[in-house]
Amino acid sequence: MSAPDEGPGAREQEPTRLRVLIADDSFLIREGLSRLLELSDAVEVVGTCADEPSTVAAVAAAPPDVLLCDIRMPPSFTDEGVRLADGLRRSHPGVGVMLLSQERHVDLAARLLESGAAGRGYLLKDRVHDLDLLVSAVRSVARGECHIDAALVEDLVRRRRTEASALDGLTPRQRQLLADIAEGRSNAAIARARFLSVRAVEKHVSEIFGRLGLTGDADISRRVRATLLYLDANRR
Repeated sequence: MSAPDEGPGAREQEPTRLRVLIADDSFLIREGLSRLLELSDAVEVVGTCADEPSTVAAVAAAPPDVLLCDIRMPPSFTDEGVRLADGLRRSHPGVGVMLLSQERHVDLAARLLESGAAGRGYLLKDRVHDLDLLVSAVRSVARGECHIDAALVEDLVRRRRTEASALDGLTPRQRQLLADIAEGRSNAAIARARFLSVRAVEKHVSEIFGRLGLTGDADISRRVRATLLYLDANRR
């Protein structure tokens, strides 16, 4: 999926050669990507990194046009790529980020897009052997567009439909509280506005997340996803 973006992340003119930084804990992946991209006149590999801290330092020292980054790296092997993409949105908005993964992590892909799709991408590693596809994906992200692997788009659409239909299973009270969540209110603020105890609100919110299938994620991520579902449903 590749979609144009007119926001501040979009670039007016693409440079002659895109400066790409590669971040992956696997030496073979780093070297393989470097050598593959060296075959293209459109890309210049400016460095490689093996973990999150060194990647942050490298971007700060010389921001690339695009960061090609493993979705999971040291130190925790959980969501380093998503955290980097989110942090760079604030510190270096001109840097595009293309996440790479062996697997289709739908939750992490959804989190990647929560703070904005401009200049962000997600590509499965079994696609990166195709130089033309890889360079095309990098160039689209550098232009401020969004490039998501087609296989993952299907998963995201399927999950979105499942979650959206789950709104029909909420009680009127739960819909009220979901509206409060969508307005950015904390549990304490909701409790004051609805004349409930904080404990009661916490129980209701937990049940809402459960009915929407938003389990196992950080609380802040679940609130964001619940808000997006609410807003999407009320736009129809």
